[in-house]
Amino acid sequence: MIASIRKACQVISCFSNDDPALGVGEIAELLDMPVSTTHHIVSTLCKENVLMKDHQKKYRLGWRLLEWNNHVMFQQDVYDKAMPFVKDLISQYKGTAHIAMFDKGTVVFVLRVSSHDASSIQTYLGSRKPSYATSSGKVLLANNPAYLKETVAQGLAHDGPNTITDISNLKKELADIRTKGYSISDSENSDGMYGIAAPIFSYSGGVIAAVNLVGLSSYMQGTQRTQMIQSVMNTAQLISKELGYIEI
Repeated sequence: MIASIRKACQVISCFSNDDPALGVGEIAELLDMPVSTTHHIVSTLCKENVLMKDHQKKYRLGWRLLEWNNHVMFQQDVYDKAMPFVKDLISQYKGTAHIAMFDKGTVVFVLRVSSHDASSIQTYLGSRKPSYATSSGKVLLANNPAYLKETVAQGLAHDGPNTITDISNLKKELADIRTKGYSISDSENSDGMYGIAAPIFSYSGGVIAAVNLVGLSSYMQGTQRTQMIQSVMNTAQLISKELGYIEI
């Protein structure tokens, strides 16, 4: 672990219910750390709103930590409420299902479940893939213009044989996804793999995640393809409802 990050974590850990406000000297003493080093770390954490200075010129935990906590709790809420529906989806087909959320031009997989006979796929909990080259990512881009702008700004590189790297073609694809209500990825991220994804809505009506089903192209494009698309869309609707979304 990088020493400066470890020290920053140690500084944050000094604060508790018993000691909600501390001065630089107190923190330095608790950690047996030079005051100058402590002051530098505290100042940096303040600039990032991880710590804040009160009227007594002591430091407290900042609002950024509350924001992070909300993100963690929200992801946990999505995970807990989505899991039963995702397991039910996987029980019907051969493949791997994910719940994905957008972050800095990529999708992050916050849930991953595979059927016992699923083909190997290079994803894991917390792994990232380019949003424009995945079924789940394209669903998120199609329903969030700000996400698209952030993604395009980073460039569109080939990630698989059929990756869409032309912005105009990508926009046409996203418009089609909005109309259909689901997304397809055919060898756009991994050669020979096929994904189907649908949007998950929050209680406020915004698309905050996507659920997908990924498997071998030969299987996913077989006789059950239409049924699988409907199953993925139904799963997304059930999860959305569980999160408080009401379709009008």
